[in-house]
Amino acid sequence: MARRYDPNPFDEEEVNPFSEPAVRGKASTNYSGGAFYTANPGSVPPASNSRLSPLPPEPAGFNYDGGATIDIPLDTTGSNFQDIKKKEKELQAKEAELRRREQEVKRKEDAAARAGIVLEEKNWPPFFPIIHHDIANEIPIHLQKLQYVAFTTYLGLVCCLTWNILATTTAWIKGEGVKIWFLAIIYFISGVPGAYVLWYRPLYRAFRNESALKFGWFFLFYLLHIAFCIFAAVAPPVIFRGKSLTGILPAVDLISGHALVGIFYFIGFGMFCLESVLSIWVIQQVYMYFRGSGKAAEMKREAARGAMRAAL
Repeated sequence: MARRYDPNPFDEEEVNPFSEPAVRGKASTNYSGGAFYTANPGSVPPASNSRLSPLPPEPAGFNYDGGATIDIPLDTTGSNFQDIKKKEKELQAKEAELRRREQEVKRKEDAAARAGIVLEEKNWPPFFPIIHHDIANEIPIHLQKLQYVAFTTYLGLVCCLTWNILATTTAWIKGEGVKIWFLAIIYFISGVPGAYVLWYRPLYRAFRNESALKFGWFFLFYLLHIAFCIFAAVAPPVIFRGKSLTGILPAVDLISGHALVGIFYFIGFGMFCLESVLSIWVIQQVYMYFRGSGKAAEMKREAARGAMRAAL
């Protein structure tokens, strides 16, 4: 049994790591007693060096040889390689052809711009382009509203003549004769393209280029357009008793015998009246702009110049 003042056999030995091994060996012999005390310290050989030697450094390559190149053999003699080269040459030839065409188109556009010629690309209506129409990009912003209203009168004329065909068709079915239907077709075929060529396109170009002569052309034929709309709204019995146009007089004449035909003619009368009022407003606004911008004096000078050239 251990005595009261015997040392604790489980206490760790305080060893100075900087002392000599012989001194540490002597210091270890001071312990005595205890149940687990070993009196022969020489059974464990003293360490010759208390420090561990560091491991040699290793490159962190993650087991990948990053510096080595991988050679992928290419079949430069097979048929696949020849096909790829052929397609590449074809693509290069097409690219060169497209570049040449782009340069040719650009050269023509530049030449036309220098000569004052505007290339008009057909873009309206979008589903089947037959005319060039781009108010937002070509007409000055202060004239766009007036141009849109003028375009509305053109579309209104198309609607009036289309409804006129429908009304005369019903009148023909009710026994009014086929001649009025043929006249309605003639009005439509001549009126729709004629209105575009004679007064709408001149107004469009007059606003776009500020041309005084285009304004004069517009005034001349737009007055004829207004006169036709007023004549159609009345439809006097001049040609086949006026029933080839949906005016007020044939509407009153037909409402008693054929109510449906009379209603159709009354609707046509209202459409022609609306077209006439809107057209009068348009020509008034265009004339005010024409006088206010000084185009009237310019047109007089150009007319005098033209007359002088003709005389000479």
